[in-house]
Amino acid sequence: MSEDRHVIVISTDGHCGADLRDYKPYLEQQYHEAFDPWAASFKDAWAEEIHQERPANNRFGLASMTAPLNWDSQMRLEYINGQGIAAEVLLPNTAPPFYPSGVLTAPGPRSKEEYELRSAGLRAHNRWLADFCAEAPERRIGLAQIFLDDVDDAIEEVRSAKEAGLRGVLLPGDHVLTMSNLYYPRYDPFWAVCADLELPVHRHAMSPTESVHEGGKAAQLVSFAEIHFYTTRAIGHMILSGVFERHPKLMFVTTELANASELTRELDKLDSLAKLKDMGAGTPFYEHVTDALEELTMLPSEYFATNCYLGGPQDIRRAYDLGIANLMWGADIPHSEGTGPFTIESLKVSFCDLDESERDVLLSKRAAEVYHLDLGPLQAIADQVGPSVESLAAPLPQGARPKYPEESCCVVFREESSGELASAVR
Repeated sequence: MSEDRHVIVISTDGHCGADLRDYKPYLEQQYHEAFDPWAASFKDAWAEEIHQERPANNRFGLASMTAPLNWDSQMRLEYINGQGIAAEVLLPNTAPPFYPSGVLTAPGPRSKEEYELRSAGLRAHNRWLADFCAEAPERRIGLAQIFLDDVDDAIEEVRSAKEAGLRGVLLPGDHVLTMSNLYYPRYDPFWAVCADLELPVHRHAMSPTESVHEGGKAAQLVSFAEIHFYTTRAIGHMILSGVFERHPKLMFVTTELANASELTRELDKLDSLAKLKDMGAGTPFYEHVTDALEELTMLPSEYFATNCYLGGPQDIRRAYDLGIANLMWGADIPHSEGTGPFTIESLKVSFCDLDESERDVLLSKRAAEVYHLDLGPLQAIADQVGPSVESLAAPLPQGARPKYPEESCCVVFREESSGELASAVR
């Protein structure tokens, strides 16, 4: 391959959403009367606690819902151009109508009335997102939000989202107040529709605890301690319940897994459970799990390799070195814990020593397969904004590395002298 070629960079972890009151035109008319008092009284307790002294476009994820990069289409394009990004998968970041807080912190609905209102809010977000993606259709991959409280409703919304041009589905996240147990049999028709429509299904890391207003001063600390558990449990649910055995074309993406390198331990645990069926009757607990295990024709680690992907894991290079399958890079824009505004520097630090073909898989080719993207038009975009093969292969000089605390980014540095990993996060 020519060193003059520019690299296609696809971020599988981007965030966007409408400004609060701009969702109203996307709501069905019967909800307009309820919208105004909700919007007037809306507050996000998490955001109030974090980074309010910093510019709106440079705040921690949970506090970034007021960033104009969420909804200003031209600003967004100019920004990702400057970061060398040709296309991005877009997950939510603001507060859809009738949410009690931002989308990355709110538990699921806890009453029939709340479900109705918030479902209307998600439909409004999906309509807005379809319009936002249509402004740059080759560069924006939108994910439709749904709830799973009513499977028929979820299926109807997924079909509508597909017709509107959205390319994936975002499931509700787990929260201490409402859990989404993906192993339930009643969800099987939903998985079938997503597989038939070739829409990858996603879970994104979120804050699983209440804010400090309700949970006290340890709330954020507990959230950080438990976020890995709540994010990875869905992988086990999908595999152990036989979803991929019944729907082999379904793709499941876990986005922004903070400790992807620890996934080997999780998969080893699942494999150990699956091997119980080889031990036969008389084994402790065998009779309790044999029916479920009989449905599985592969080990959980093998299902992960064929059906599961990790979008934008924060420790992607370490996970890659450990041999974890199906990694896809992500910038996490506009979150300050992401790679912006030092994305090119981050790419050089993480991948400069990789073979060109390996780097292409992590940065674009695998994402193109998952989201059915045409790399031809994206190459034309990359030729205008992307880094060259030669530039990404050159190590980042020590003096060019962003410094903590003067600069803001989250870049994993590989120290040449010791081979140790250090993370500069602000």
